[in-house]
Amino acid sequence: MLSVTEYSSDYMAACRARIDVQLAAYRELAAAAGKQDGGDDAVAAFAPPFFANLVLALDMSFCHRARGQEGKDGNPMNEVRMLCTSILQNGGVLLADKQIRLKPETSVLGLAVGDEIRLSEADFVALSDAYFDAVARTYGA
Repeated sequence: MLSVTEYSSDYMAACRARIDVQLAAYRELAAAAGKQDGGDDAVAAFAPPFFANLVLALDMSFCHRARGQEGKDGNPMNEVRMLCTSILQNGGVLLADKQIRLKPETSVLGLAVGDEIRLSEADFVALSDAYFDAVARTYGA
């Protein structure tokens, strides 16, 4: 497939809606589990792999985006790209990418190369909001 240089607002809204459905389901599950003995521990164990998979879903929604148009300045799209590579190829430990200038102090999650990727709900919400905003600015129709 050729690289994509523009996404319609309808497509981007549908992608956000899919993520919102997953977040709502997580929140329902967390609320229900919190009412049972050990529920909070179960949710704490469930959250990191769940949100790691949602990061993969974010990236796959826009996987054909033109990389040159995305830039290499450590923006949220770069951060998601690096997170996905690290989740899939490095056991969830952040890998360096020689082509991306990701700085922990200016990134959404503040992770440095070598850090374990363990996202909370708040982490994922901040990341997905920043990612969708960046995609809309860069690839919006």
